[in-house]
Amino acid sequence: MPLVPFVRMPDDARVWVFASRDPVPEGTARKLLDEVDEYLDGWQAHGVPLTAAREWRDGRFLVVAVDQSKAAASGCSIDALFRLLRRFQDTTGVSLLDSGTVYYRDQWGRIRGLDRSEFGGRVAAGEIGPDTRVFDTTVASAGAYRTAFERPLSESWHGKLVALSVQSG
Repeated sequence: MPLVPFVRMPDDARVWVFASRDPVPEGTARKLLDEVDEYLDGWQAHGVPLTAAREWRDGRFLVVAVDQSKAAASGCSIDALFRLLRRFQDTTGVSLLDSGTVYYRDQWGRIRGLDRSEFGGRVAAGEIGPDTRVFDTTVASAGAYRTAFERPLSESWHGKLVALSVQSG
């Protein structure tokens, strides 16, 4: 099945969020999206075509979705997507596979990426507060992506993690 618009994905579609710590230049992003679109347009699991979609957000988030109502992505097909992103990293230097980064909007609305300990330190220092918008790159469904991807720190798992580290520290 060909690539479909992301808005056509049902809320229970499986989602993967890939993120770049730094904004991706427009030309590099276009190259990435062309490669991802080509892959997703022919994406199959055990010979069965997958209904897939992708969204590019804020110049640094790639969101890939699969409607699993007809066929689910297999481990091998998911691994192939990760290999494509690793090859892209090798040729461009843009990494979308760093899972240890916390993304948030600073006081000017710019998206920033920090490792978890640095993020916790900025919370402790009062530079990041409960109303700071954070991005949950662990969302696993299109519905969760639509409703909970960007939310205040106080309403996110990041806030709970920071609170636990402050209590234990």
